Amino acid sequence: SAGMFLATICLAGCTSLAGAILTPKIDADAATLASGDFVLDTAHAALLFRINHLGFADYAGRFDHFEASLSGDAATPAEAKVEAIIDISSLNIANPEFAEELLGPGWFDVGAHPQAIFRSRSIELTGETAAIISGDLTLKGVTKPITLSARLNGSAYDPLRRADVIGFSATTEISRADFGIDRFSGLLTDTVRIQIEAEFVRQTLD
Repeated sequence: SAGMFLATICLAGCTSLAGAILTPKIDADAATLASGDFVLDTAHAALLFRINHLGFADYAGRFDHFEASLSGDAATPAEAKVEAIIDISSLNIANPEFAEELLGPGWFDVGAHPQAIFRSRSIELTGETAAIISGDLTLKGVTKPITLSARLNGSAYDPLRRADVIGFSATTEISRADFGIDRFSGLLTDTVRIQIEAEFVRQTLD
């Protein structure tokens, strides 16, 4: 009917207008970052890993639960601090039986070491939106230095979350054997490739 047609046009127009109003205007310039303390929006974050399996293909998984914080001043971004805490029991490899084995003493030993922790020590800017984050990773009770290659995707005020938001992507490679997770070394590669996608929300004082 004509009424239905007009209602559809109105709905489409309203949806388009709402999208234009609510879509953040992302700024990828690091110099414009909001200063302060930020916490991870856990609903918009991913921690993925890949390890080559016998040369056939990469075996992929993720940790579903982790927290992170970011603090710093846009005027001195190299002095920013990053900390992340990963819940090892949230391992997700779409294979519950094997996941139980991986969480056991022969692998992650989650009973004795339920968390992995990363704390940054320094940040080196390598481009307008790129940086190398050096820090210490504690995994299975072993602490080793690692470096993250990070990219600023952008920042903006998000009207939906009513806060300043910063988005980052980061990658790194670690040797599982360095952290005592060396079962089947030589058969399975020791190199684990890690990918992080994260949105941080600025904390405001009440």
